[in-house]
Amino acid sequence: MTDELLVVNAQLGDRAAVAELVRRWRLPVWTYARRMLDAERADDVSQEIWLAVVRGLPRLRDPARFRPWLFIIARRSVTDRLRAEYARAEAARPPEEPVADDPAEALVERAEVMAGLAGLPVLEREILVLFYLEDLTVQECAQICGIPAGTVKSRLSRARRLLRAHLTEKGYRP
Repeated sequence: MTDELLVVNAQLGDRAAVAELVRRWRLPVWTYARRMLDAERADDVSQEIWLAVVRGLPRLRDPARFRPWLFIIARRSVTDRLRAEYARAEAARPPEEPVADDPAEALVERAEVMAGLAGLPVLEREILVLFYLEDLTVQECAQICGIPAGTVKSRLSRARRLLRAHLTEKGYRP
């Protein structure tokens, strides 16, 4: 069953359709939130996202646009959380990724990339996460972020440059 059909069924009151949408999209939504926040905050924000989705589902006019709509809600929830934390000055520094003591080269490289990602400005990090890690198109990223496609491309370029500089600084070759 497609997401579009599940959305229509959910809008008609089918709780099993809502449950199936949550089952399908729970991990991608949590992963997006996790890439923008730490694990504990990602859990909290994911719950807020799903609450907003269930409440807003009856008002979704175009069921075929469920995926971008879902990530717009996710983005707003993450942004609201970050904004509240910045206002309280609790998030003055980027979240730190714990580095595992595992000697495997792949784990070390992944930790470096994630640390580099965490060190990027929020706008650039968000675009990288949406484009590369959530596999959204430039147009979908533009729609989700409410910016022109050209701005998405320039943020992608800047984000790649900043991440490359971070990794080069850590001794990795581009």
